[in-house]
Amino acid sequence: NPSNFKKTTTMYLKQLALLCLTLGSACAFAPQPNRAFSARPTPLFASEEVEMVEMDTDERMSKSVDNAVQNLGTIRTGRASASILDRVKCDYYGAETPVNQMATISVPSAQQLSVDPYDKSVIGDIERAIIDADIGLTPMNDGNLIRLNIPALTEDRRKEMLKMCKGIGEEGKVAIRNIRRSSVDAVKKLEKSGDISEDEMKDAQDAIQKMTDSKVKEIDDIVAKKEKDVMTV
Repeated sequence: NPSNFKKTTTMYLKQLALLCLTLGSACAFAPQPNRAFSARPTPLFASEEVEMVEMDTDERMSKSVDNAVQNLGTIRTGRASASILDRVKCDYYGAETPVNQMATISVPSAQQLSVDPYDKSVIGDIERAIIDADIGLTPMNDGNLIRLNIPALTEDRRKEMLKMCKGIGEEGKVAIRNIRRSSVDAVKKLEKSGDISEDEMKDAQDAIQKMTDSKVKEIDDIVAKKEKDVMTV
């Protein structure tokens, strides 16, 4: 029946218009996305990036502490120690080579070191390297072996050694603080680029500062122990 068809069509159209109006009203009140925050999604591995910075910081700071320990070991006390020669280098066929890689260094007594070169032809070069290193020792070369007698430290020499200890400690602490600065800059760049949040940046900075304080204290303790050894008669 044409009349019934017309009525049915009109009813459907009215229902469709009502549905469109309802949906339009709902969309008007729906929360809109914040473009400032949705423009760049937060990376899923932001915490891993921070962790990598912290691990790198700890590794480099630990190396600075190790270097300080090694350098302090070259400062002699009144007792013989093979580490006294750790920083002595000799020209070996055009290459600066540590003496402890060119010879066997032994401690035959509390007051003497012996240096036995693997290649006897460079024994004179090793002797000159020890003299040039200015470590306060006079080598005795018999053509086969170099002997180093460790003299007792005078009061003036002990004071010089203390200054050297403090200087090495300060070098180590400066290196650690430089590492802290570069690590903090790296974290700030991550925050600026949107890779991490401001809170994550602050947490990372706190962690880096704690590492710095710990490593600086470690160096202070090592220097204090070495100073005690130097002053012990």
